[in-house]
Amino acid sequence: MPIDAEDLLERFCRYVRIETRSDAHGAGTPSTPCQWDLLRLLERELREIGAADVTLTEHGYLLATVPATTRKSGVPTLAWFAHVDTATELPGGARPIVHRSYDGRPITLPDDPTQVLDPAALPYLRRAIGEDIITASGTTLLGADDKAGVAIVMAAARHLLSHPEIPYGPIRLCFNPDEEIGRGVEKLDLALVGADVAYTLDGGERGEVNFETFSADGARVEFVGVAAHPGWAKDTMVNALRLAGRFVAALPAGVSPEHTSGREGFVHPVEITGNSERATVRLILRDFELDGLAAKRALVEQAAGAIRAAEPRARVEVNFTEQYRNMRYGLEKDMRPVEHALAAVRRAGIEPVVNAVRGGTDGSRLTARGLPAPNLFTGMQEVHSQREWVSLQDMTRAAEVLLHLARGWEERG
Repeated sequence: MPIDAEDLLERFCRYVRIETRSDAHGAGTPSTPCQWDLLRLLERELREIGAADVTLTEHGYLLATVPATTRKSGVPTLAWFAHVDTATELPGGARPIVHRSYDGRPITLPDDPTQVLDPAALPYLRRAIGEDIITASGTTLLGADDKAGVAIVMAAARHLLSHPEIPYGPIRLCFNPDEEIGRGVEKLDLALVGADVAYTLDGGERGEVNFETFSADGARVEFVGVAAHPGWAKDTMVNALRLAGRFVAALPAGVSPEHTSGREGFVHPVEITGNSERATVRLILRDFELDGLAAKRALVEQAAGAIRAAEPRARVEVNFTEQYRNMRYGLEKDMRPVEHALAAVRRAGIEPVVNAVRGGTDGSRLTARGLPAPNLFTGMQEVHSQREWVSLQDMTRAAEVLLHLARGWEERG
């Protein structure tokens, strides 16, 4: 029997109505209390569909098992991952709108008519003519990143639990918080997962299989100036905010997200905070290769050094933090998880699309920690914007790929 597309749609719309933004400044895990709302809903739903070993940990990791039906021994344990949080820049809590049998005309989002999905500018939207398109209403994220992944995993698990005649090995499910702020699996005990191979559901276009991501570092540059009363500050004050501004302006414009594509990395200032006495610039550094990432660190150091030289009365400190590494470094040691994914996509009647991700996934950290975790498509498009959308048909096909993955690993043992 095929995946129940209407059940998948109802689940997705239910999930996206819940606000689940993460917050990089939040101290706990999850970083925001609202993420618990979706996690607890999913906990109830997992029990309702008959999943075993349903566990919600103190750090917001929701784990469950789809018990094996195979009679074979030694079939690897798979894990399917999706994250419950949405991006920090825009509110969630969407009002989902389902555009049945999309007719190919521009879609104007009703709560903000300036937000338009125009197929003339969006080739992938043109490919979705005739499909059922889900958008938000124009003032929030839709939350398809990654509630499409959540709904897909739930739909596939429900299908397998309803069809014990399908032979498959043990499958572990994991829904995690805080992926959008780079802390998605930071506190996850992999022994609790108990899997041999994992797949994250956090990709874009139909057929996409990712086994390469950026490598990523964070940078924090602190500027300490010299305080003085502004009325008598001549030749005394050193304004830390001005130093921070000069530092950002000194970063090469050509090595920024808005000027790079393909396999080019970037240096991206994401936040400036502080006052005239003390200011902080927070940046993210991205490159596919470690030597390229080292070059990005050198650019930051060079710009900071120029400020030190120009204003010796100030103090400028640079600190780097490793965030994640290109999952290719782990997966290329054993490409079987990728090969199984490509085969499952083909068995679903789709031509695989292999892209290097200009970003990271929870799979980057999982792979680095020893659990290989390629990334699979969900259909999500225009993510991190009010124009975010997804096709129900893409989500359904992604759930079918998970079924083929389960069968493929069982067949090959």
